[in-house]
Amino acid sequence: MNNNSSNRTDLVYAPLGGVGEIGMNLSVYGLGNDHKRTWLAVDLGVSFAQEEHLPGVDLILPDIGFLVSERKNLAGIVITHAHEDHFGALLDLWPKLKVPVYATPFTAALLESKRAGEAGVPEIPVTIVRPGDRFNVGTFDIEMVAMAHSIPEATALIIRTPAGTVLHTGDWKIDKTPMLGPGTDEARLRALGEEGCLAVVGDSTNAVRDGISPSESDVEKTIAGLIKNAKGRVAVTTFASNVERLRSVALAADAAGREVVVVGRAMDRVVAISRELGLLDGVKAFRSVDAYGYLPPDKVVALCTGSQGEPRAALARIAEDQHPDVTLSRGDTVIFSARTIPGNEKEVGRIINGLIDQGIEVITDRTHMVHVSGHPRRGEVEQLLTWVKPKILIPVHGEALHLSEHAKLGRALGIPEVVQCRNGDLVRLVEGKAAIIDEVPAGRTYKDGYLLVQADARTIADRKRLAFGGAISVALALTERGELAADPEFDMIGIPERDAGGELMHDIVLDAIETTYETLPRKRRGDPDALAEAVRRAVRSTVSQRWGKKPMCHVHVLVV
Repeated sequence: MNNNSSNRTDLVYAPLGGVGEIGMNLSVYGLGNDHKRTWLAVDLGVSFAQEEHLPGVDLILPDIGFLVSERKNLAGIVITHAHEDHFGALLDLWPKLKVPVYATPFTAALLESKRAGEAGVPEIPVTIVRPGDRFNVGTFDIEMVAMAHSIPEATALIIRTPAGTVLHTGDWKIDKTPMLGPGTDEARLRALGEEGCLAVVGDSTNAVRDGISPSESDVEKTIAGLIKNAKGRVAVTTFASNVERLRSVALAADAAGREVVVVGRAMDRVVAISRELGLLDGVKAFRSVDAYGYLPPDKVVALCTGSQGEPRAALARIAEDQHPDVTLSRGDTVIFSARTIPGNEKEVGRIINGLIDQGIEVITDRTHMVHVSGHPRRGEVEQLLTWVKPKILIPVHGEALHLSEHAKLGRALGIPEVVQCRNGDLVRLVEGKAAIIDEVPAGRTYKDGYLLVQADARTIADRKRLAFGGAISVALALTERGELAADPEFDMIGIPERDAGGELMHDIVLDAIETTYETLPRKRRGDPDALAEAVRRAVRSTVSQRWGKKPMCHVHVLVV
């Protein structure tokens, strides 16, 4: 490591996920020198895998090898809010760290509910902190600041250290008329600006969009009008964690004389937690899914999971007429009150097209204000930076374009130092000398069923090859004299039945095996390893000539 700062206490920052990408957020702050630092982790999130790129992978998690190696110096993990891309990796990765976790009541309750639904997951002790609280994690003095976002109790962190104060914004926006909670605490952010802020590590998601994000109250008005004017049944799908949106739907349904029926386990879970914490006070009790079939079409609103096209979620099953309790028909209305996450367009499009083919009216944010982002547009970013007046800006939580636009905006506002970094970069946060000074290990881990596998493991690469070219497995039995003890046995998976000339691929492969054996010198023929390699090469080459693709090929030679 660089030794220039080895004799002084520096504050450093390193993203291990969430920079150069959207999702899988994990940030670490270090206080000390090059020989020893105390570390603070902020968030521990996941990304969602796309099947065509990562077959069989359920989730993408950050590689926390660096934190594991520094575990004795890791003071704790603070979670800014309960979206999966910020806390979804806790259940899988916390057992490798076993350090204190700090979270708000809603986040802690949602984490416990998830834990209870998974077998064999250890209990994670969580220290409850609330927006407005100030507490210590090791040598870090942390204040939680309430921020408007699309989930209850979203917070920014003011991280005070002897080397300076950082505002870690988390996910946020400015909403002057939120449906739930206090919104963004402008007074505290302005006070921080007067106190002195060394750096802002800030959300870049909507830095490409001009202006100010619309308010959640605007969505409530639109949904109220749509439900009021609907003739048949209405189904609304949104993120279960967006409790503000659930309130909006509930109030709109009540005004239209309709009952809300909750459809989907994730929605049930969030509703139960929100009731317990008082987040749905004043909202009429929802009905269970069993009541759906007994309510007249003009007296029901189904609140459904599945806004991202998830094949096992409620809306997908409803669209395919496979849900045991909920059906829709011609003249009914479905409102997609959520943004489609990049990568989910095909799945969402398939559901929308299926609903339209059935004569169901589908309403999205393409034509109506039925969704607003929980992230700040350029006008809001400008306001926050003007309030806080940081000396250093580090854009995070975004792809390259988002980070670049956020950085340009910061420079245009006259922020003295703007540092653009990527996952694994170690940034020194010193006024006048902010810079990337080193790298720390960073990467990805895949959740594959019950297992965690490294991104560079052969497992996923082999699956991609299988998906592209299929597989052939060959078994040969040899006598001790190197003669075939029986006819070759082989299986083909994902291989075309015939070549372009109509010849059976089975016969082509068999001929390749037998010809290879017969033409090999006797000495190599009796060597199981040499025979296996020769047959493998011959089969792949022959199939490639006839098909244009090379399958995976495994040859097993047994001496009997």
